[in-house]
Amino acid sequence: MGDRRPRRRSRLMAFPLPLENSLRDYCLPLHSQEKCGGLRSSRKLGYLVIWPALLWMTAMMTTDIQCAIPLLIPEDHDPDIMLVWNVSYVTMSPLGKPQQVIAINGEFPGPRIAARTNDVVEVNVFNRLDEPLLFTWDGLQQRHNSWQDGVLGTNCEIPSHWNWTYKFQVKDQIGSFFYFPSTRFQKAAGGYGGIRVDAPKVPPPFTEPGVDVSVLIGDWYTSSHKDLRRTLENGDLIGRPEGVLINGYGPYNGIDPTGCWVLPVDRGSTYRLRISNVGVKTSLNFRIQNHKMLIVETEGSYTQQKSLDNLDVHVGQSYSVLVTADQPSSDYFIMASPRFENATTFYEAAGVALMHYSDSRALASGPHPLGPDPDDIWFSLAQARSITWNLTTGAARPNPQGSFHYGTINASQTFIFRNSAPIIDGHQRFAVNNISFVPTTTPLKLADFFNISSGVYTLDGWPSIYSTQNSMVVLEPTLATAVVTGPYKAFVEIVFENTEATLQSWHLDGYAFWVVGMDRGRWSSSCRSQYNKEDAVARCTTQVFPHSWTAIMVMLDNVGIWNLRAENLQRQYLGQELYLRVVNPEMVPTNSPYAETLVPENVLYCGWLAYKQQNQNSGSHYTFHMNAFLILSIMHFIPMIVFFRTLPL
Repeated sequence: MGDRRPRRRSRLMAFPLPLENSLRDYCLPLHSQEKCGGLRSSRKLGYLVIWPALLWMTAMMTTDIQCAIPLLIPEDHDPDIMLVWNVSYVTMSPLGKPQQVIAINGEFPGPRIAARTNDVVEVNVFNRLDEPLLFTWDGLQQRHNSWQDGVLGTNCEIPSHWNWTYKFQVKDQIGSFFYFPSTRFQKAAGGYGGIRVDAPKVPPPFTEPGVDVSVLIGDWYTSSHKDLRRTLENGDLIGRPEGVLINGYGPYNGIDPTGCWVLPVDRGSTYRLRISNVGVKTSLNFRIQNHKMLIVETEGSYTQQKSLDNLDVHVGQSYSVLVTADQPSSDYFIMASPRFENATTFYEAAGVALMHYSDSRALASGPHPLGPDPDDIWFSLAQARSITWNLTTGAARPNPQGSFHYGTINASQTFIFRNSAPIIDGHQRFAVNNISFVPTTTPLKLADFFNISSGVYTLDGWPSIYSTQNSMVVLEPTLATAVVTGPYKAFVEIVFENTEATLQSWHLDGYAFWVVGMDRGRWSSSCRSQYNKEDAVARCTTQVFPHSWTAIMVMLDNVGIWNLRAENLQRQYLGQELYLRVVNPEMVPTNSPYAETLVPENVLYCGWLAYKQQNQNSGSHYTFHMNAFLILSIMHFIPMIVFFRTLPL
């Protein structure tokens, strides 16, 4: 489970050397002998016998050629990491019941992306599913390149049996993140994996352990994502998940450790665990029996180092902790148990894994380690407030720690976003300021680029900018494709209000924001007096507790169209999201809203622009294989034909 860095691209392709010289050298000493002719005849017969094997070997090589050919195409920025992903269904039983899960190259969870600051990453995705697919890179800011963000507002889906290549740079970033399929409720079937970004030239504020492990935790349903999707579309909710997975494994049953995830450790060694909640809707508390965790980083920001017995990880959030194997040699329980949302009755469905000391002779024993009361909001609120920024260390980021004094800047605008759960046209929906988002068949970004946005989405068609609660306009619940203008380089305050009894978590693509305050009750301008204006942590996903508010501050310096969404997949699927449109007004021509990378050459078209899309069918793969097969066959057999022609009959 350690780091598996992707293989760096090869710039050379080696082909077999001709066989003629070696065989001729073997036969020349026999020319004076009468049996030489017979030997040559037997050699010819041998080649006739082995040529089917050579053809088979050549055919096998075409798969590698198919992946290697695109690497030979020169581009402005050659990728530092080149990945080829085959995304397909596999049958697994994470909770004891066989079901289809989404795997990448046969792996569930998918392979980890291990990158370094400013690496250019290419991911060639072959969609082997029976429905379209998109990947989004949760926490990667895609600086000046929202073309690669992988959500419906910026990209057309990759059709079934097509392939598409993402290309992006992990610009000025470090930290722990993850990726997942962003459409059609597919995240509930898997398809997710961890992302690690290191800064080799900027040492972290701790001794980097030799072992670095992604720990992906999340709730899990035994129903298929298609059944869950149909349930939502029929106006019902999906109910309680059946369990919690840790790195794709169900809970340890107390008997067979092969059925759960196992973290092998050596006594006295320290390990870095990158914990991400990749689930559908459940907040989880993570802990390791009898072991302390030192929190050191969250979503690209080094934190003040703090020792914890347990850590709340809400949906969409990622943390790095250091754990030292300093206990007597044995096995120990690793727990991920539900928080809130009737978690008390759901507590028995916790994820359970094992930490296994290399010289252990004892099974994990005793009761499972207890976390906080599953419904104790105050504990979680206090822990969240205590996680602050480490201002004494540098890191790769657009605004390095200690040099950007966010607390001294007055916000030019305040956005108040209030979630709700209205019934619209007899169906359960979720909304922001009573507007339930409806995706369009044409990505908002493409519509903007081709100047057809007026027929695709509504820009600032509903009140979104306020200074106080009293100025908020309460609208009737409605369906709309809502996009909000984010003034370029404006420093804005965003307040998330949660008037419901369920915990919310919110994510903003394209940015890291400062979480300056959170508390119970309603927000008002007087709440600004309690903001943390010195060392609030910068991250991309924040929680909003039940009947509470959370305030963030962000500099809108990344142009593009960016998704602001609930990370609770059920709520996001039924409308709790919107898009933030950040435009550089200094661009020439004035009708071009982007100071960013140009539209990709391989851009997919759909919706109103579907007429521009060229066909890409699965037969092209067969044609390519046959062409590569013929080319390699010729290269292999020309030397052999030449050899035969040089021999006397």
